Amino acid sequence: MTEDLSPFLPLSPATLHILLALAGEDRHGYGIMQEVARQSEGQYKLGPGTLYDNLEKLINQAMVEEAPAPSANEDPRRRYYRLTGLGRRVLSAEIVRLGGVVREARMRLRAPSPRRV
Repeated sequence: MTEDLSPFLPLSPATLHILLALAGEDRHGYGIMQEVARQSEGQYKLGPGTLYDNLEKLINQAMVEEAPAPSANEDPRRRYYRLTGLGRRVLSAEIVRLGGVVREARMRLRAPSPRRV
């Protein structure tokens, strides 16, 4: 039986970018904001309010969890976050969904438009 992830989809742009930023490694808040800016080539920037509101929601939905600091030298005030298994599955489902949207858009843009009489 396949897991129904439809209640989580579609993801908001902020949620999509946060999950993508955490897909590669655990990150602290500022690291997430930097990775989102890098991945989007500066086209999408998360402010702290948007980031932490979304992280709280994602933690409550069990898609993200707090992670231990990668080393003892880290500032103890800095919190790290990681993608959970559910978060990874939801992100994968959203990527598949977006792929379908892109395919449909490409087909429609290639098709000649009907002539008006």
